[in-house]
Amino acid sequence: MNLLAQTSGTLANVAAVLLGTALGLALGGRLSEKTQRTLLQTLGLVTLYIGLGMASDLGKVKAGVVPGVILALVTLALGAIIGEALGVEERLADLGENLKKRFRGGGRFTEGFVAASLLFCVGPMTIIGSLQNGLTLDPQTLLVKSTLDGIASLALAGVYGIGVGFSALVILLLQGGISLAAGGLAASLPDPASNPYILMVSGAGGLIIVGISVNLLLAGLALEDRRVRVGSMLPALLVAPLALWIVSLF
Repeated sequence: MNLLAQTSGTLANVAAVLLGTALGLALGGRLSEKTQRTLLQTLGLVTLYIGLGMASDLGKVKAGVVPGVILALVTLALGAIIGEALGVEERLADLGENLKKRFRGGGRFTEGFVAASLLFCVGPMTIIGSLQNGLTLDPQTLLVKSTLDGIASLALAGVYGIGVGFSALVILLLQGGISLAAGGLAASLPDPASNPYILMVSGAGGLIIVGISVNLLLAGLALEDRRVRVGSMLPALLVAPLALWIVSLF
């Protein structure tokens, strides 16, 4: 029972991604290509906002006289060199292709799997939420993350297909692993929300998320129309206060 309580947030996150993917697949075929591109651009803009917010954590970190943003530049450069040497991008692509063949996925399976896995698993909510769930049995942060991931998976699945749903495996392994190992991490990370090491991971991860948002925006730009379709998004200015009012009723 304690094991279930420690991973309750992760299980909710997995369920939200699977549900969002199922809805995205069901609606994807009924949406025009133009609408799918606009949804992808919308997700790209929101992802950019999330990434920039995470990257702002670098301003809270300083090692001596070296600011966090310089540390992030160096660590991303070194990480990129190591990643290229190890062929991480290719290995992720191979994993996606193997899953695609095994489960007979089609279309942009690998692209969806990799983009969703990175988007859902690189961020402060993943680390802090998993630690909170494991240490205090409080899944609140991961429940918020589950809502965001569920909406994002719906939009992604409508474009990339079922590969998005397989990111749930990565969520289960990563978040579940952190939650179960939280007891051992507690001694070295007494306050995850303000720990400079966590902030560095969050900031560097934010810059990676910005990269994902660029990929999403580029994918949503058709060759014959490279504009972000902001005009189609204008009704959101009317829907936003209505949505706030409806949610505030609960």
